[in-house]
Amino acid sequence: MRAVEATERFAAVMSGPEAELALDEAALLIAAHARPELDVGRQRARLDELASGVTTPNLDGLCHYLFGSQRFAGNVTDYYDPQNSYLDRVLDRHLGIPITLAVLLIEVGRRIGVVLHGVNMPGHFLVGDAAAPDVLVDAFAGGTRLDRRGAEALFRDRQGAASPFLPDFLRPVSPHRIIARMLANLDVIATARADRFMLAWVVRLRAAVPHAGPAMQRRLAAALAECGRLDEAAEVLERLARAGHPGSAGDRTAALRLRARLS
Repeated sequence: MRAVEATERFAAVMSGPEAELALDEAALLIAAHARPELDVGRQRARLDELASGVTTPNLDGLCHYLFGSQRFAGNVTDYYDPQNSYLDRVLDRHLGIPITLAVLLIEVGRRIGVVLHGVNMPGHFLVGDAAAPDVLVDAFAGGTRLDRRGAEALFRDRQGAASPFLPDFLRPVSPHRIIARMLANLDVIATARADRFMLAWVVRLRAAVPHAGPAMQRRLAAALAECGRLDEAAEVLERLARAGHPGSAGDRTAALRLRARLS
């Protein structure tokens, strides 16, 4: 899938009704930007194949199959390897980080009728069970079950003993928020690696998530300019200026400067 096609499809998926958002497709379209040859349809079929192997269609059976029989696990040795954030590579390597393993669990669960949701706890993404609101699952730890007290202990272990723990940390999170967090993780990785080309596509996708706001558009313009894509950067700023957001005068001026560099 060409990068332009993957970006356009991602934007279309994210702009549709959130209740109909295909989380697996959105996650795989992120991966398609890192690996343009990726066949998203084939990767979704792999999730179908995984689901067909679950012999006991409940949460226990699902976790036993994925984290026991199939040996999916958290990558504790190279946590910030970007491959951990690409769902196709998680399927290849059976390694991931909390959020990609959570997406795997949610999407295989959906295929067998086990309704799960993401829990966007700061520092460590979890999975909630719609049928048992007090049950949380840590996919990174092999499907370990947690109650509220266990989740709070995990939070303090990650964030520090003095960090305040809020009940909202354990509320179900929307698919948009899941995708936004996946992209935020990749943003951190690309920035740390000073990989400006990776950062450009990551920020472009972050800007396509609903309610991203003008600040993310300005980050996109800056990332594109850093890659030498001055015309695209100017177009982003010109769209912002036409939209009349606060700071639009500055966007117009910045766009003119980029155009001047092109002449």
